[in-house]
Amino acid sequence: MDRLADLADAAGDLAELSELLDEGSMHAGSLLTRRAVATGDLRELQRISDAGYDQAGNEPDRLLNAPAD
Repeated sequence: MDRLADLADAAGDLAELSELLDEGSMHAGSLLTRRAVATGDLRELQRISDAGYDQAGNEPDRLLNAPAD
């Protein structure tokens, strides 16, 4: 599943990454989290956390508490 997640990430296939996360791929969760952090998408981070990738739950606080550039 990790390889499939890497291929989906390289192709920018967020739907496939989400499906892999729903199937239990923590690597897909990591890749989705990285993308959501890069865009500051707090809702997506919550969805990823709710889907089982707990590390995504830590990111909203970090983003909200980061100093403004």
